[in-house]
Amino acid sequence: MKNAASLIYRVVVALILAGIVAGAQYLIAERWNRGTEFVGAANSIHGYAYSPFQRDQNPLQGTYPSEVEIGADLDLLSQTAEHIRTYGSLENPSMVPLALNRKLTVMAGAWIGPDEDNNAKEVDAVIDSARKYTHVNRVIIGNEVLLRGDLTVKELAVHLDKARKALRRAKKPVSTAEPWHVWLKNPELAESVDFLTVHLLPYHEGVPVENAVDYALMRYDELVKRFPKKKIVIGEIGWPSRGPVMDSLGGGDTKGIASAENQARFIREFLAHPRSATLDYYIMEAIDQPWKIEIEGWAGAYWGMFNADRHPKFALDGLVVKDVRWHEKARTAGLIAFLPMFLIAFFLRDWSVLGRLWLAALVQACATTLVIGINVPADYYLTQRDLIGLAMLIGATMLTIAVLLSHGFEFGEVLFKRKWHRRFLPLPPHDTDREPFVSIHLACCNEPPEMVIATIDSLAAMKYQNFEVLVLDNNTKDEALWKPLEKRCAELGPRFRFYHLDNWPGFKAGALNFGLRQTDPRAEVVGVVDADYVVSPDWLSCLIPHFDVPDVAVVQAPQAHRDWETHPFRRMCNWEFDGFFRIGMHHRNERNALIQHGTMTLVRRLALDDVGGWSEWCICEDTELGLRLIEKGYDTRYVDHILGRGLTPADFPAIKSQRFRWAFGAMQILKHHLPAMIGPSRLNLAQRYHFLTGWFAWLGDALQLVFAFASLAWTVGILFYPKAFGLPVTSLALPILAFMAFKAGLGPILYRRTMDAPWKDILGASVLSVGLAHAIARGVFAGLVKRRGEFVRTPKGWKDKGTLAFFSPLREEIGLLLALVLGAVVLVLQRGYDDLEVQLWVGILALQCVPYLASIACQVASYMPEAEPGTSLAAGHGAAGQVS
Repeated sequence: MKNAASLIYRVVVALILAGIVAGAQYLIAERWNRGTEFVGAANSIHGYAYSPFQRDQNPLQGTYPSEVEIGADLDLLSQTAEHIRTYGSLENPSMVPLALNRKLTVMAGAWIGPDEDNNAKEVDAVIDSARKYTHVNRVIIGNEVLLRGDLTVKELAVHLDKARKALRRAKKPVSTAEPWHVWLKNPELAESVDFLTVHLLPYHEGVPVENAVDYALMRYDELVKRFPKKKIVIGEIGWPSRGPVMDSLGGGDTKGIASAENQARFIREFLAHPRSATLDYYIMEAIDQPWKIEIEGWAGAYWGMFNADRHPKFALDGLVVKDVRWHEKARTAGLIAFLPMFLIAFFLRDWSVLGRLWLAALVQACATTLVIGINVPADYYLTQRDLIGLAMLIGATMLTIAVLLSHGFEFGEVLFKRKWHRRFLPLPPHDTDREPFVSIHLACCNEPPEMVIATIDSLAAMKYQNFEVLVLDNNTKDEALWKPLEKRCAELGPRFRFYHLDNWPGFKAGALNFGLRQTDPRAEVVGVVDADYVVSPDWLSCLIPHFDVPDVAVVQAPQAHRDWETHPFRRMCNWEFDGFFRIGMHHRNERNALIQHGTMTLVRRLALDDVGGWSEWCICEDTELGLRLIEKGYDTRYVDHILGRGLTPADFPAIKSQRFRWAFGAMQILKHHLPAMIGPSRLNLAQRYHFLTGWFAWLGDALQLVFAFASLAWTVGILFYPKAFGLPVTSLALPILAFMAFKAGLGPILYRRTMDAPWKDILGASVLSVGLAHAIARGVFAGLVKRRGEFVRTPKGWKDKGTLAFFSPLREEIGLLLALVLGAVVLVLQRGYDDLEVQLWVGILALQCVPYLASIACQVASYMPEAEPGTSLAAGHGAAGQVS
């Protein structure tokens, strides 16, 4: 009964926590979409400018609506208006007879362009229709012909005169349609028409929406004054719900901003204006026409009172909301997130309530972002190019979410977990007569002999008695580098054996496998130490007792560094490395999912033989071995106690080379072990999670490189082909920017929480981590494409760089940085910075710049001078802190 009650209690608590977060998300969405009150429009609509193409139809591609579809449109429009205006007579001739059945009068149009043969057919068709149908009350020959420059006034007048003559007996007046300024510029055109049809679209002129109705009527009155004997019909008047910000044509600072709220405001204010009841006008337009993006830019698709799915965008009275579908999106996001939020609250019972709420909220935010992204095609009319851009953004969003959630889980476990269940400490040493025999393998290649000798001497000084050391020099050609090592081993006696391997295959793994064959048969544990590490005297004595547990295969202590305090770049390296061992290794150790590293690692000899030794096909042989051992069901242990210190990479190019190798090797491991990760194996769910998400961050760096190139390509398209490449990215760009900023903030907070490091060093470690992104991305792609890699040793220590070229190692980073900055600057100069879409896209380009700026900062730091001996550049411990 007690267990049942406990289970019920946990379920109820989990349901409450998930419900709180889902409900909060819904309330936030409601508040965000709280309606804006504009003047209501009591007047009915006089007429609509109407094009009948459905969402997926395009006259440029020869796809046209059926009579049934046109009839349904006219049924819809006849509920709020009595007149429609059409634009062509040949493409959809059924519009006119279908309008008769709906008691709609038609101002029929003939499309006029540069093709005179087609023009003649259009004019003949509209004349025939006007003669045949009494409800065709006016005829429009040409739409913005002069504005586009398709014909001259005289050429257009020929078609107008033809139509006027043919329809004089039928008493059907004839006109052509142009914006107000074209009529004023070409007053002689008025002589060829029976009335003026004018387009009043203040948005195109950069007029702010609050002044737009008065501005339109001012232009109307200007035409009335200029042409007092001509009736004036407003052929188009309206405002788009989406589109770029339009600068004022008058050179002022005003802007025309396209939005659903501004569209509703303009239409309502126009319809409610006292003069609108006396005007002859057609709202631009009845229904959104997505195909117009290709010829008018992406604002051209969004002028409709109804969207392309034939749903009204706003009511003519009451509140106007930002997104009429917000209820649906908020419910969907809540449903998607509810199960994972419930599981988080149920299973993470060793977290505090605040921690579970925090992680659940992060899951909900990610679900909301995905729902927004998935709904972009429903909210926007996207071309094929736009869909490619959207797919890129959604892909970036999903990978960002994966990385963010994995980091968020790690963050939450460090901050909110009450205690670690698998926390291993140094153990009391065995008595000398009970010490298992240990074989220590030190592989080196082209290393400074004094550095390796320091490592050898530290091994000789250990308190442990029952061990041997095999120094395995691998393919060093210069005798001056390996002869001193041979001599030192001879001086230390028979337990130190030196082997020089010339032309030896398999990189470091090949040398270590050679060492296994030379190992004393008594050895129960094999230790591996890097050539630059000075080990603590009690390294073996306090860790070997962990092997008393039969299934323990690996015991690992953290990497740490020495002599880093007096140089800025070495400080960055020290704390950047230390973050993983203070945070990530605890996180993974909790579920027996260690990343084994070949620095002072201890491996049970029988387990090493059981899995076949070191893998020579992989250039990260240590990590690959650890994964094989875990797949076999062995236990691995992490003891967070510093038992040796090595040297940091020599400079930024050195650590770039190291991370390239690690990323390359990680992809080799991923490809080789993926079946075990996702298919049948002895790996449990938590271990699979840690190994897969452990690579997410590096795959994210690779996607960042793809995204940078894609962003540049899209920017070029925006600049040179603005009608084909739009900027409808607000819905996804804003969450991506917020997520990336949020993720960037997690690392420093964790550093501060787990390590005794000054903020200056936390910032330096973060800059180095970001600055390595390009090298990691290159390593990821190389590892995915290539089967075999080359093991390149990481130069350790420090050296006078002399005349070493500063920019040479940064050619690619600097090139990409300049390209991104140039794209952003040109975009702002061309489009202005008041457009939210431009601001967000510039923000995305700026975000792409961060890794390349960070890499330059790292190179600068590596060139900075050494501080005076005995001084430290910052406050804080002179060694990596330890987690208690």
